[in-house]
Amino acid sequence: MFMIKEIPKAERPRERFLKYERSSIQTHELLAIILRTGSKDESVLELSKRILYEYDSLKELSSASVKELMKFKGVGSSKAIEVLAAIELGNRVNLDTFRSKIKLKSPEEIYSFLKASLEMKTQEYLIALYLNTKGELIKEETLFIGSLNSSLIHPREIFKHAVLNSAAAIVIVHNHPSGDPTPSVHDVKITKMIHKNSLMMDIELLDHVIIGKDKYYSFKEKGVI
Repeated sequence: MFMIKEIPKAERPRERFLKYERSSIQTHELLAIILRTGSKDESVLELSKRILYEYDSLKELSSASVKELMKFKGVGSSKAIEVLAAIELGNRVNLDTFRSKIKLKSPEEIYSFLKASLEMKTQEYLIALYLNTKGELIKEETLFIGSLNSSLIHPREIFKHAVLNSAAAIVIVHNHPSGDPTPSVHDVKITKMIHKNSLMMDIELLDHVIIGKDKYYSFKEKGVI
């Protein structure tokens, strides 16, 4: 097994990370720092390049499972978990930065906000975005994971978080793993149920946006609510 210390010092990722600006370190070198070691057949730098070559982008890599990463020789469960944890931390840094500035007043803004995190999911996620009177995000809550069914989703759960966060408005978002954002009969039923309760609670349902592959469907835009 090749260790990083066996690679010429000038080429070692950790040393380069200390010496140069972080932004100048190549992606495969950053991945090599996390992996630490390769296998008996390849160095950690070669392993990192092979993993990145297998996935078209970091976005796709972030959607990989621990088991999928373990298919690479030299990657056990611990390494796979560390890689995905590092990517998730990066995602959360970006999300926190984005949230501090974001206003969600249009379907396009809502779609842009959750597109990256939802369009690659293989299951349906129902997410509620709680906003203040200026349309600024207060809180994001994942309410349900799985095939959406109105019998499994209770408005009480949705509006409980609205009250706790003193939200003035709510946006509901969910994804269609098929890539087609066209609403189903259940989607329409759920939306009308939530809209009815929003009127009773005097907390505006701004929109329900369905995210597909590179496109979305807005119930507000289509005049359904």
